[in-house]
Amino acid sequence: MKFPLATAFILAVVCISSASAQPARPNIIYINADDLGVMDVGYNNPLYQTPNIDALCANGMKFTNAYAPAANCAPSRACVMTGQYGPRHGVYTVGSSSRGSASNRKLIPIKNNPLPSLDNVTIAEAFQNAGYRTIHLGKWHLGPDPTQQGFDINVGGDTSGSPTGGYFSPFTRGSMESLNDQFPARTHRVDIYADKAIEFMRANQAKPFFMHMAYYSVHTGLEPVPGLVEKYEGTGVHATYASMVEKMDQGIGRILDELETLGLTENTLVLFTSDNGGHLNYSDQTPHRAGKGSYFEGGIREPMVVRWPAQVAPGTECDTPVIGIDFFPTFLQAAGIVPPKDKILDGVSLMPLLTQQGELPELAELNERSLYWHFPIYLQSYRGSKESSHDPKFRTRPGSAMRLGKWKLHEYFEDGRLELYDLDADVGERKNLATTMPEKASQLHAMMKQWREQTGAPVPTELNPKFKR
Repeated sequence: MKFPLATAFILAVVCISSASAQPARPNIIYINADDLGVMDVGYNNPLYQTPNIDALCANGMKFTNAYAPAANCAPSRACVMTGQYGPRHGVYTVGSSSRGSASNRKLIPIKNNPLPSLDNVTIAEAFQNAGYRTIHLGKWHLGPDPTQQGFDINVGGDTSGSPTGGYFSPFTRGSMESLNDQFPARTHRVDIYADKAIEFMRANQAKPFFMHMAYYSVHTGLEPVPGLVEKYEGTGVHATYASMVEKMDQGIGRILDELETLGLTENTLVLFTSDNGGHLNYSDQTPHRAGKGSYFEGGIREPMVVRWPAQVAPGTECDTPVIGIDFFPTFLQAAGIVPPKDKILDGVSLMPLLTQQGELPELAELNERSLYWHFPIYLQSYRGSKESSHDPKFRTRPGSAMRLGKWKLHEYFEDGRLELYDLDADVGERKNLATTMPEKASQLHAMMKQWREQTGAPVPTELNPKFKR
C-alpha cells in the first residue's frame, strides 16, 4: 500500500518516536566473589567493612536464602555458567574425585569431569549471540580461554583456580603476567580489573554489555593489603582476609561509580554473590555449620544482592530460597533473550521476585520449590576435627542434599544415612529429625531420588578394596 508523502512522513516520525521510547536492553554485571562466605559482608557482619556491597544491598534487593549450586569453586561456576545442575555436565570438584586417603574412602567415587564441554552453551554465548558485548575479568576455571566460551574480551581468565602469581604485580606466572608492563609494581589485581572494566564500559556505553567480574578474592594464598590490614588487627576477624574483602569492595565501588558517571546505573542489572562458603581457616560462618566444601549451610549459603533501579525497588528483601543456576534464565529474561534452542536450563527466572510481580513456579502438591545438590565423590578436610563436619577426615563424603521450604535433607551414600533439619529452628543443622519425623524424611528422600533419576545423577556403589574399616 502506498501513502501520500505527508502521511508517510507522519508514520515515519511515529515509528522513530516509538522505537526511541522503547527501553534499551539492560546491561548485566555479574559479580562473583571467590570463597566469600555469607557472613563475610558488612550487611551480615559489621566486623567487615564493605560499604559498596552494603550500598548495593540498600539500593536493591537482598536475598536471605541464596545458595551456591556447589560447595567448591569449579562445580559452582560450571553450574552457574551453564544454568545446569552438576549431573548435567559432570563437574563435581576441582581435579580428581579421589580426594583424601584411599584407606578412608569406603566407595569408589564417580569420575569427575574437570571442565564442562565446549558444546555446552554458556550465559556469555547466549548474550554474544544476541548482540551483546561481553567481557570476563578474573577467575574463569572452566577452560583455558574464556573467549572460546562466549567472551569477546578476557582479562586474566584461564583454568587456574587460585591467583597464580599472587595478588600484586608484577605477576611471576599465569595469564596476568602479560599485563605487567601496563601497571606499576605492587598494583593489586582488583585495581587492574577495575581499570579494565572501566575501559570496557566507556568503549561500549552505547551498546548493551554483559560483564562477568569474577574476583579471585578471597581465595588462598592470602596477601595483606597495606593500608587496610592494620585496621582489622585485634577486631575478631582474620586481618589479612578482611583487608582482602575490603579491597574487593573498593574495586566494586569503582565499577559502580563509573556506571553512574556514564549514566548507565538506571538500566544496569548488577548481581553480587559468591561461589561457595568461606574458608574455615580464615572465616567463621556461625550460625551456619561448616564452610567451603561442605553441604551444610556454611558451605553453600551465600550473600546475594541485585540492584537494577529500572526494575528493582530499593531496600527490598526476599526470603525465597534461590540458587546460582537461576542466574542464566534470569539474565536472559531481563534482556529479552530467547533461551538457546534445545538447551536444558534447570533454574528458573527470578524476575517475578525482583519486580515483586509474582512468585516462582511452584510444585503443585507441596506449594514449594525444591533445590538440590549432588556430590558423589570425596573432599578431604582442611582442619580435621575443627571442620564441623561429621568426621576429621573429610569436609564431605559422597551424598546428595536438598532443600524444600524450611526442610533440609542430607543423604550419605556410604551407609545410606539420612539427616533431616528444620532450618527455621536449627540453621546450624545440629538436631537431626530423620528418626523422629520419618514420614517427612521419606517424602523428601523420594523427591531426591526422583530428581537424581531425572538428571541422570550417578550414585557410587562400588566398594573400595583399599578401604580400612
